[in-house]
Amino acid sequence: MARAKYIVVILTIVACALVATTFAAITINQNLASSGTIAAGPNVAVFSNSGCTTALTSISWGSIEAGGSATQTIYVENTGGSSMTLSISVGSWSPSTAGTYITISWTNQGAIVAAGTSVPVVLTLTVSSSVTGITSFSNTITVSGSG
Repeated sequence: MARAKYIVVILTIVACALVATTFAAITINQNLASSGTIAAGPNVAVFSNSGCTTALTSISWGSIEAGGSATQTIYVENTGGSSMTLSISVGSWSPSTAGTYITISWTNQGAIVAAGTSVPVVLTLTVSSSVTGITSFSNTITVSGSG
């Protein structure tokens, strides 16, 4: 019992130190904390691993400096019965002005994926060096297929 309390105290101290460090980085370096929701259209599934066994419903981009970028690799599977062309859209920015300074692109816009197969996709988030008034943001990335 005493050992469990000791572990909780240490974890609390570490968490406080991480929060203080993250806050300092965001304030001084104009870094942006971020997160995004991943939504998939019909006949499309999104995964975090190449074996397509771990569904992906959100992305944490971490802390990104103004003028910087970050990448994430995801895996998109065509669960339908015929080939489809992939596309993404990004919306539901919070705050609403974040989309003015932040863009998300990917490597497979317009790629054709055969039924029952998957492709690796690299998402790139880029933050304008002129970003102002935003210290954190969220959005929704929708992966769709047509055809």
